Amino acid sequence: MAASKKWFLQQLDVNNAFLNGDLDEEVYMLPHPGFDLGMNKVCKLQKSLYGLKQASRQWFSKLTSALLSIGYVQSMADYSLFVTKKATSFTALLIYVDDVILTGDNMDEINKVKAFLDTSFRIKDLGDLKYFLGLEVARSSSGIHLSQRKYVLDILSDFGFLECKPAKTPIATKLSKDASHEYLSDVTAYRRLVGRLIYLQSSRPDISFAVQQLSQHLDKPTLSHLQAAHRVLRYLKGSPGSVLKAFSDSDWEGCPDTRRSITGYCMFYGESLISRKENKQTTASRSSTEAEYRALASTTCEIQWLHFLMTDLHQPVSRPTSLYCDNASALQLAANPVFHERTKHIEIDCHLIREKTTQGVIKLLPCSSKDQLADIFTKALAAVPFEANLVKLGMKNIHSPV
Repeated sequence: MAASKKWFLQQLDVNNAFLNGDLDEEVYMLPHPGFDLGMNKVCKLQKSLYGLKQASRQWFSKLTSALLSIGYVQSMADYSLFVTKKATSFTALLIYVDDVILTGDNMDEINKVKAFLDTSFRIKDLGDLKYFLGLEVARSSSGIHLSQRKYVLDILSDFGFLECKPAKTPIATKLSKDASHEYLSDVTAYRRLVGRLIYLQSSRPDISFAVQQLSQHLDKPTLSHLQAAHRVLRYLKGSPGSVLKAFSDSDWEGCPDTRRSITGYCMFYGESLISRKENKQTTASRSSTEAEYRALASTTCEIQWLHFLMTDLHQPVSRPTSLYCDNASALQLAANPVFHERTKHIEIDCHLIREKTTQGVIKLLPCSSKDQLADIFTKALAAVPFEANLVKLGMKNIHSPV
């Protein structure tokens, strides 16, 4: 949004944030060693402290009250988002614990809220947004790029893969015949690696499906699973600086153990990828049409939430969101209001999709399998279609030579 509207982007950090919280109940603590209060005496806290279970909640409550007092409105779609709209300006704040991003079209208004927060809580003004929660933010005339290059290089260094041979894709399309099913004697390294990859995928949709597959084997990983995780590292070696309409897809019976299907979707604001997800469906589907329809229902819910969020940002969506699907039977089911024996168990999903279509929230459209961008989130692709999807998702290596 900030990129398309060319809004200012600033960031700040609140000093000792949790110490600002007001306690709603009586809390006592033992005196610090060396401070003698006498026998059977304790300290009664007047303010919140780091380490209290309610510290984060009390801080957020205090900050919320402060922002509401100067005219900001808390978003109902995302409680950590606060916005204010005036005759000649728009300003928004996004909060994560004590880290704050400010954006808007008027720098004077942004400076005013900075001054208010500094007076109320004491802040560290970090200027233009460059680094937030491990994400490197690079802004240029072509837009805003998000990267976790340093984080990738740290992972490669920690696991000894800085000098490895790069792989073209993060996951093989077929399991190797030589794959070992021997259980790992020590699962610590595997779990640590997958945990770091899970955090990395927030800005790397290209590894999402591979990480989703690896995370299903945290309990009893085998040597082949570890080798698959190492393949992801070899892929990252070749693209450490890659950065970041709606498409819905499913892979019927994608999980060989449970026969449950994999749902994947991705959504764009203009040309920018703003939301995507990949997950195993909660129940097994009896056909590919059923699996696709469940994926459509999940995607529709996300689209509705994004409509709410855009409205809170004073950028309401005036036209139905185009939702592309490559399964003709699923599209026909959505257009046909008749229920029968084969679809009655997914009747709720049917009602949801038809209701949102009638309300003008979504518009279902067909697309070919080769144009289905969500494929990258539901199955392992060969190098050529995988690389083609990366381009369409808007990912590129901003650190590579032109």
